[in-house]
Amino acid sequence: MSDLLNKDKRYLWHPFTQMKDWIKNDQLIIDRGDGVYLFDTDGNKYLDGVSSLWVTVHGHRKKEINRAINGQLNKVAHSTLLGLGNVPSIELAEKLVEITPKGLDKVFYSDSGSTAVEIALKIAFQYHQQTGRKGKTKFLTLVNAYHGDTIGSVSVGGIDLFHKIYKPLLFKSIKANPEAGEIEQLIKKHHKELAAIIMEPLVQAAAGMLVEPKGLLKKVRQLCTKYNVLMIVDEVATGFGRTGKMFACEHEGISPDIMCVAKGITGGYLPLAATLTTGKIFNAFLGRPEENKTFFHGHTYTGNPLACAAALASLELFKKGKTIKKLQKKISFLKNELRRFSDHLDQVIEVRQCGFMVGIEVVSTRERVGHQIILEARKRGVILRPLGNVIVLMPPLSITVKQLKRILDVTFESIQAAF
Repeated sequence: MSDLLNKDKRYLWHPFTQMKDWIKNDQLIIDRGDGVYLFDTDGNKYLDGVSSLWVTVHGHRKKEINRAINGQLNKVAHSTLLGLGNVPSIELAEKLVEITPKGLDKVFYSDSGSTAVEIALKIAFQYHQQTGRKGKTKFLTLVNAYHGDTIGSVSVGGIDLFHKIYKPLLFKSIKANPEAGEIEQLIKKHHKELAAIIMEPLVQAAAGMLVEPKGLLKKVRQLCTKYNVLMIVDEVATGFGRTGKMFACEHEGISPDIMCVAKGITGGYLPLAATLTTGKIFNAFLGRPEENKTFFHGHTYTGNPLACAAALASLELFKKGKTIKKLQKKISFLKNELRRFSDHLDQVIEVRQCGFMVGIEVVSTRERVGHQIILEARKRGVILRPLGNVIVLMPPLSITVKQLKRILDVTFESIQAAF
């Protein structure tokens, strides 16, 4: 065992990891990255098939983002937004308002998808309290939803594996299947007490890349407008090109009342998130100090200049590199290549795809077969991560067709080898 791995096992507690297994087994330690590749401490090279947990957009060590961060380091690494402004956070807020759906005019920064959702829930709740609808205190969320790991975001989640143990700590939410008729029925029944509905648009990612019915997003928007319920859209996983458009909302031409973004916002470089709202919502928080309409929420690193500089550079790369346009050919290639998984692998029961988000579900009576598949892929130079028995493919948007083909070939071979 290397000295680094020994120290890792001695000192670190890894997320979503049974540490008894981690300590017992050999583990991979990443030393550096380059483009769509990661290198371990022994110098072995791996294709990053999950964008380092769905965040890397343009690849590792992208010179333009490196340059932007270094340039900001020569000015100031951090300055609070509590009582002060800073240049990159202002410039990024303007860009985010420009590229997100129409009507989202205000940007509240935080540092992760969970906190972006937490902020959205608190804004929605307080908005109704300050506009004369004090009874609107509940949230409608979808079965199998995942919105993060803080207490509020877990309360609107729906994956028992992650959330069941914390049930005594949570507030109750109203659950609906991702089906228009059921959602309409529940909104109609509960609209007087509903502050908002929160949903992941098009794809429930952490649930195993479950693709929602076409038209559901637009129908929910119509229902929210009709019944005066705020619509919160969680674009943490789907945003910044993952579905083939900059944001998933664009596929059905809708504008939510509140949008949460994170993950790919900095191109995968630094923690940053944003919760965007309409001017109408923002205005409900305006008043004299003694009225206590202020939104009492904040983070030490809110609007961190380094992270905002990285995000600005990433958005510029989207524009100059025509990232979304170039992605369409890769999405089509991916769609065609995925057919062989369901056609030729008996273990595969379903392949789900939305843009560059893919879930390959396998069936097995064997324990932790998903984990066995990713270990096989690792032997072949590809890093993947399963969601139970679902193998997730979500490579950086900058990947070439040739590199994408290699990931698909390795995934196919690894499923075969695991059985």
